[in-house]
Amino acid sequence: MAASNSGDDVPLSAEAAAALGEGMWLVFGRWTALQMAVENQWGGRDSLAKADQLGDEILSWFCDSKGPHYYEDLVDMMYKSISESFNAVFEDGSIEEVAEQFLIMHEECLQSNYSLIEKLRNAPVQQNAVSQSKQVAAYDNDDSDSSDDETDTQMVDDEAAAPEEMVVDKPKPSKPVPDADGWTVVPPRRGRGKN
Repeated sequence: MAASNSGDDVPLSAEAAAALGEGMWLVFGRWTALQMAVENQWGGRDSLAKADQLGDEILSWFCDSKGPHYYEDLVDMMYKSISESFNAVFEDGSIEEVAEQFLIMHEECLQSNYSLIEKLRNAPVQQNAVSQSKQVAAYDNDDSDSSDDETDTQMVDDEAAAPEEMVVDKPKPSKPVPDADGWTVVPPRRGRGKN
């Protein structure tokens, strides 16, 4: 997506700007990487305020700057702001997805079309997206024999499992057991030397 095409020099109406702002906050609430940064205070104690500031900065970019609004400019602005505010780099492709969604919403709002925002408003919010990510990460740290393909399957299985069946809730063996030759395999320590 190169730029917003229609109405590049036309400012958003007050109603459209309000709808765009609501849509952005709905997207922010579903953006797992950003929610993890806020919940884990990657930006310090004022992480929530920094997320709000990012939203205000993006909304201002759409409402106060004359077009055209280029996708690359929005992505660059978001990367810079997240890097400065949270000392983080989201390498999961979510910044690009969110930027594209914002540009589509902006285009629709210029045409007084609020269907995407209405869909977001009516879609159920996954309240546990951050905690599910933590559970999957904890499971990945406990399993040294799995490959990337197995991890992808496990993530799906963990999210679909009932809470009492979560892998992180299963007890770990108390101590290593010697094999038939009398050798004991000692598991490696977790988290040493990793970034």
